[in-house]
Amino acid sequence: MSCSPGKTLPNPADDHAPNIPQQQRHLGFVDNSVFSMKNGMAKALMVLCCLTVTDLVAGNVIITADLPHRRPISPWIYGINAYESISRAPRNLTLNRAGSNRWTAYNWENNFSNAGSDCGPYINDDSLSKSSVPAEAVRSIVQADRARANASLITVQLQGYVSADKNGNVNVSNPNHLAARFKQIAYQKQAPFTETPPASEAYVYMDEFLWTLRARFINDIYADSVCPTFVSLDNEPELWNSTHCEIQPQPINPDGSIRKTIRLCLALKTLDPEIQLFGPVHYGFNGLVNWKNAPGYSSSYWFIDHYLKAIKAASDQAGARLLDVYDFHWYSEATVNGDRIISLTSSNLNDAQVQAIVQSPRSLWDSTYRENSWVADYLGGPIHILDRIQSRIAADWPGTRLAITEYANGGDNHIAGAIAQADNLGIFGSYGLFAAAAYPTTHSSPFILAGYKMFRDYDGNLGSFGDLSIPAVSSDTTSVSAYFSQDSLRPNRYVGVVINRSNHSQDARFVGLNFSGFARVFRLSGTQTSPVFVEQLPVNLNTWSISLPSLSISTIEILGPSPNGHP
Repeated sequence: MSCSPGKTLPNPADDHAPNIPQQQRHLGFVDNSVFSMKNGMAKALMVLCCLTVTDLVAGNVIITADLPHRRPISPWIYGINAYESISRAPRNLTLNRAGSNRWTAYNWENNFSNAGSDCGPYINDDSLSKSSVPAEAVRSIVQADRARANASLITVQLQGYVSADKNGNVNVSNPNHLAARFKQIAYQKQAPFTETPPASEAYVYMDEFLWTLRARFINDIYADSVCPTFVSLDNEPELWNSTHCEIQPQPINPDGSIRKTIRLCLALKTLDPEIQLFGPVHYGFNGLVNWKNAPGYSSSYWFIDHYLKAIKAASDQAGARLLDVYDFHWYSEATVNGDRIISLTSSNLNDAQVQAIVQSPRSLWDSTYRENSWVADYLGGPIHILDRIQSRIAADWPGTRLAITEYANGGDNHIAGAIAQADNLGIFGSYGLFAAAAYPTTHSSPFILAGYKMFRDYDGNLGSFGDLSIPAVSSDTTSVSAYFSQDSLRPNRYVGVVINRSNHSQDARFVGLNFSGFARVFRLSGTQTSPVFVEQLPVNLNTWSISLPSLSISTIEILGPSPNGHP
């Protein structure tokens, strides 16, 4: 059987939980992310509440911004998985993740890996790289990323075993299959490193892996602030007994995973303190809450609390932070008429399906929005997962950054998917995420890719959203969301992305953006998968309104007067 080498389709492992109990490196903007975001939003809401009926009638929707409470946007939120393998991938993305089930049993010494339950099943092969040069499967990805000027997020192996051969399917019923087909890993080598370790060595060493990879480049790739290489601590460990039962036939318990994590972090931080480590790479909500139904957790004490406190204690003992970024995956669990929205990937969607998709990003932040899902049922109301996680980080280990390194909302071949994707990107910037990477669930996802363009290449000339987020609130979030930014290197340049997710045209006007200049408007709607130039005109944001077609994304770039008086 032939398996895709660079991008196997994910197994989101439907996060249904019938047994769930009822109960630039350190960029300096995450420690205060919750406070600054909420403070800015609160100010904008106060202004919105003071609007008169006449104000609201003047435009269907009022977008109220709080310009004084700008905050930096991490450059690494515009990421994607397997960038190098995506046909017609958009230009100018900022992060490429090499992750997924395929990397859990990757052996850097020979470039062999195991597909897990994705293919075979449990096939050992050389699909990641045909090269016999150690670590070439990863080096080639990092090299291509650096040539594109984007960051890399690579995977280091935590579980314990990696592929010893490329000889096809593994018979998991054979009691000797581990010894016959796999090699054990060790986190730290107590001997000199070599870029070409002999096959006779008893273990495959993880610190030697990252040392070898670093040695293949002129500069320290882990310390590079322009095109950094970040490191992920494996992938979706709560699911190993189903996705990788060839090496993990029984579930790994939470404490066992935390002990492994601490040991691996210590080894890698000893090798290079500049390495930025991401973990635990949850598969979804159930992992965040209780490690997929492990005992000992409740509605007030989630696994994330356990994990953060344990690794903070180990960091305090070590005298250095061991984990930099808390990482989880977010495949929407929202359903419509019994269908999970991530399965709605065709070009033919009905109105209910479209609305379920375009509204779904609101579950990241909106404390007034309740989706139709078992997650909302478990929580007894709106999900607003980012608030829930960020408040736990603030309580358990302040300064820990946050990433979502796989996510999907459906609509891959429909404008609904582009709208959801654009909304996600705006939310990530507004809420201070450090990194994010979509995982399109089909091999053809033109509208997901189109959503990126509205932030990263809206004019076909790499026109991009600014690097300072301006808090903004919509008077009708159900219909319209808006995100505004300023360019720190060109302060007279502002970019807004305004989304109409309703089935009707909307007129929007702006409050709190007290500047004027020349505006260029670009739009994505209907069956378009590339932004279309709409108009260029002088605008005064105090008086200007814009008409938004139904189910559309509009990117507005405004150049105000520069210090010398010219736009």
